[in-house]
Amino acid sequence: MQLPPWKEILRGQVPDAWNQELDAYENQLALKRMGRLEDKVFAETRLRRGAYGQRYDSGRRHDGQESKDLGFDLSKTKGPDTLWDAPGMQRIKIPGGRLTPRQLEVLCDLAEEYSDHILHVTTRQDIQLHYVHIDDTPDLMRRLAAVGITTREACGNSVRNVTACHVAGVCPTEAFDVSPYARALAFFLLGHPGTQDLGRKFKVSFSGCQTTACGLAGFHDIGCIAQVREKDGEQERGFALYVGGGLGPVPHASELLDPFVPTRELLPMALAVCRVFSARGERANRARARMKFVLMNSGIEQFRLWVEEARAALEPDPRWETLVSELEAPPAPLRPPGEELPPHPRGTFLGDNVQPQKQPGYSTVTVKLPLGDFTPAQGRALASLARRFTSDDLRTTVEQNILFRWVSNTDVGALYDELAALGLAESGASGITDVTSCPGTDTCKLGISSSRGLARELRKQLQVADVAKSDDLGGLHIKCSGCFNSCGQHHVADLGFLGVSRSVAGRRVPHFQMVVGGSWENNGSKFGLAIGAIPSKRVPEALSLVTTAYRQEKQGDETFAAWVHRVGRKHVKELLSSVTQVPSYDAAPELYRDWGDPRTYSIGDIGTGECAGEVISPSQFAFAESERLIFEAQLSLDEDQHQRAHALSLAAMYAAARAVCLELAPGLKEDQSAIGETFDRLLGKTGRFDAAFPGGNFSRYFEQARKKQEIELPPAEVRKLLDEAQMFIDAAHEYESKRGDLAPRAPAQEVTVAL
Repeated sequence: MQLPPWKEILRGQVPDAWNQELDAYENQLALKRMGRLEDKVFAETRLRRGAYGQRYDSGRRHDGQESKDLGFDLSKTKGPDTLWDAPGMQRIKIPGGRLTPRQLEVLCDLAEEYSDHILHVTTRQDIQLHYVHIDDTPDLMRRLAAVGITTREACGNSVRNVTACHVAGVCPTEAFDVSPYARALAFFLLGHPGTQDLGRKFKVSFSGCQTTACGLAGFHDIGCIAQVREKDGEQERGFALYVGGGLGPVPHASELLDPFVPTRELLPMALAVCRVFSARGERANRARARMKFVLMNSGIEQFRLWVEEARAALEPDPRWETLVSELEAPPAPLRPPGEELPPHPRGTFLGDNVQPQKQPGYSTVTVKLPLGDFTPAQGRALASLARRFTSDDLRTTVEQNILFRWVSNTDVGALYDELAALGLAESGASGITDVTSCPGTDTCKLGISSSRGLARELRKQLQVADVAKSDDLGGLHIKCSGCFNSCGQHHVADLGFLGVSRSVAGRRVPHFQMVVGGSWENNGSKFGLAIGAIPSKRVPEALSLVTTAYRQEKQGDETFAAWVHRVGRKHVKELLSSVTQVPSYDAAPELYRDWGDPRTYSIGDIGTGECAGEVISPSQFAFAESERLIFEAQLSLDEDQHQRAHALSLAAMYAAARAVCLELAPGLKEDQSAIGETFDRLLGKTGRFDAAFPGGNFSRYFEQARKKQEIELPPAEVRKLLDEAQMFIDAAHEYESKRGDLAPRAPAQEVTVAL
């Protein structure tokens, strides 16, 4: 017996607004299949739902995980939209990294049914599934929505997942719990009209502390650091608001916009910053389209004035103050507190992975995930352990791990035993063996060198050497990025590695640029120094040379970053002179192959990255919306839902009218009365719209349809209206293509439609 579709199974379990969005996305998929949606417009559409293409140079992962054989033909990777031929990647937003056990179980189900049996935690607390086919994404998204998870704006030119300190609410040094504010801002900006015309991606982070790593506010477009001040004898909460940070090829530390933004002003101030970026950001040159370049060009004082103007122009919104209080309260602990941590034979785990909460008798326990990966079986077991030992609150971390919170000290030993049985009790969390890596050449189209392969090798060699127990090196951070986009956050590591390539005697050789002396503390606000490119296969040797020199030359308790600053880049570079040279291919063929890949290295399979998407104008989005609405109107008419077809046809005309008006009225909102008035004033009554069609008067269709907006039309009239709406949309497209050549003319005779 065939099961009903997930849309029917989940009826009533998905919020209405999200359900409508998913219906729209599903219809856009149908339009794309029919060739009625431009490739680049659909690409941005799916990117904004977190679905994008991945690399298929080898058709397998290089990290040793057991992946499911999905049977896809990975050779079909050419064309403007490869997701129709081969599976891609699905990014799933987890605001603040907060997951319930039920949500984790659903993610595990999806990884088994639609992906390759591997779940990946990203450096932005997201969950990623690889090898997902585009046809499966609507069902996947509906199943996520039923448990309160969205993929909307997980990618594309949008506000990405809002990250936050994973110990928010339990951290002994925090000013206050930033979790509810991070979630409130995430859902306030999600789909907000003021964030739909950004020129590039936009990242937001929350931290409860100024000096520790926490939320890494030092390199985000908006970084919020919790502050408390006394006002009128009472404690007032707020945030130090930093703006304009970013990594990538040109890292830039964020700058202080306002030392104290009261919590009630957080949402409108963030929206004002987004609007400044939308208005002032670069559009033509994508390499300079991030907000950090706006700040570099203008300076913080001018940028502050722009934000003040944008904030003053915002219309009041009750959600500014109510959204935080409307969110659910954090869960209470499940078990009573314990007196003290019990002795345990695995003392390194106790010291590395277990930290006391500010609430006496409770601790956090970090599950260290090698390269951020875990299997569905492990994920379900973690969900079961959370139900047994803790509250309804797990957290993903920016170091690609999973955190248990509210573990009673009495239960820490039992939880360790359970984790050990799952193979998830590795010690060294947040230390030198906890190497962070982006996907690199495994699945990313932009990957230059195998960052995951390198990270895996460094982990193995460091563990064999038992370096984690060293007081000198155990706390160092190593981070690997496969390309200049810096998703591995190598700039803020003690030892960072950036994938590059070099040409030797006509052959390409995988390399990594070594970056030393970055700071993970102080919210990641200090970037390291690049000291030279090293052949990929010699990076472990280079790491050993530098760390050995540090241990021998450090003065007292001197940190690694302080040592780098004292001895200088030249000295560190000289330490590596023996490992930077590349012999001929015949003498050392292994240097001409990347980690985990037996083939001779080539960069010819690097593709066009999709992470940010193309810059799609608001007009193009409005046209896509009109196409979707008229398609849904046609479906409604086929199902004899005449009044719904009537409403959708009219809505499609409004969307097309808005599309052609936006160049002349850029701030035009999605308000029907405003669209009608603007169209008449600028295009309809002037004759400009109909100048594209000799003998036609398509603007009159729109005028007549609006007059019948409140009238219940008979079926034949609805069909006629739908046909006229389709002709009006087609005319709008034609007008747009001829816009620059048109001059106003007198209205012509109406063109009739034969039924």
